[in-house]
Amino acid sequence: MTTAVCVPAATTPMSRHHRWKVLGVGVAANASFSAAFSGIPTTAVFIRSAYHLGNAELGVALGALGLGIAISELPWGLLTDRWGDRSVLLAGLGLTGLALFVMACCVAPLHGNVPPLAWLVAGMLSVGLLGGSVNGSSGRAVMGWFREGERGLAMSIRQTAVPLGGGIGALVLPSLAAHAGFAAVYGVLAAACVLTAVLTWLWVHDAPDVVSATAANTTASAMPGPLRDPMLWRMALAIGLLCVPQGAVVAFATVFLRDFAHANVLTLSLTMAAVQGGAAVMRVWSGRWTDRHGNRRAYLRMCARLSVALFVVLAGVAWMTSALLIDLTVMRVALVAAIVAGGICVSAWHGVGYTEMATLAGAQRAGTALGLGNTGAFTALGVTSLGLPYVLAWSSWPVVWLVAAGSALIAWRVLPAVR
Repeated sequence: MTTAVCVPAATTPMSRHHRWKVLGVGVAANASFSAAFSGIPTTAVFIRSAYHLGNAELGVALGALGLGIAISELPWGLLTDRWGDRSVLLAGLGLTGLALFVMACCVAPLHGNVPPLAWLVAGMLSVGLLGGSVNGSSGRAVMGWFREGERGLAMSIRQTAVPLGGGIGALVLPSLAAHAGFAAVYGVLAAACVLTAVLTWLWVHDAPDVVSATAANTTASAMPGPLRDPMLWRMALAIGLLCVPQGAVVAFATVFLRDFAHANVLTLSLTMAAVQGGAAVMRVWSGRWTDRHGNRRAYLRMCARLSVALFVVLAGVAWMTSALLIDLTVMRVALVAAIVAGGICVSAWHGVGYTEMATLAGAQRAGTALGLGNTGAFTALGVTSLGLPYVLAWSSWPVVWLVAAGSALIAWRVLPAVR
């Protein structure tokens, strides 16, 4: 297989300083959208109550958000490589903010009037379809402005925006939903997207090339397209499989702790904030560590193996709890600890995984590669939200967590071998 050669960013003082502004906007853009796609699921208990839904209907609504992202990621990635980072990021953030504003006006329960499930699903799907633009375009901008040897750290910092935004959402949105309603939830998220669009307009520009356009085009023409590279497809499949346990935690950990462990709202918020905050720290550390050691694939395989072990432990604690082998107080502590550890582990690898995909494709085609990876990720998140309620109805919570462990085990086998 021919590995794509990344075009390095320019090293002039202006560009080297400006790259941090571009990275900052990338973090803000991903955090704004993450507060929606990771934060809204943390309000699952309140969505279920406010919209009068069962667990299966709740899964459909939350799954539509991830499904919309999955459908749109690859097309947005292709458009990013064609139109540029700035145009796609501006369009995506503006339209996502508009979709959330419409949801605040028309799809939020108000004064006893509950919108039908179809409206909620359509709103979530629209937010996902439009917000899918953010991931690939911001990632391509970062790849263009940072050099090899820095990109793992830079992409990991950008990826910390996902747990950072999710953590902010976990802290703010459940209380906002409980006390102010979902119009306020959607309105706050819309405002965050619009604010980030303004920052994009001010600071995000195409990275300067240090090679002539002719040389860059010659290099690009000599390389196979990213969508014809089997290694990229394996990486995308493995990313998707690793997102199953992550999606299980993000979408259903609050429901699990509420229904199974009878935890209060504060415990739910603190648990999910700990997961997202811990994942953010680990993403930065892992990006820097793999830049220094050049061992991205080995790190990904290690995360997959450790995730298997942690989710088996979570399943075991849940089984012992259901069998009344653990005291109630000890049960809550053990379950929260297991969810936090497993959730951090299965979310820590994202920056490293996406850096590896973008490096394989080359900086000029990073949008397509990142779109492919995100398609795998959000397809898995959508399927997880849709499918786990049926697994739960058929069996039990320990089986749900064993399914998550099994998915991580398959990911470990699918990941490319260490070079």
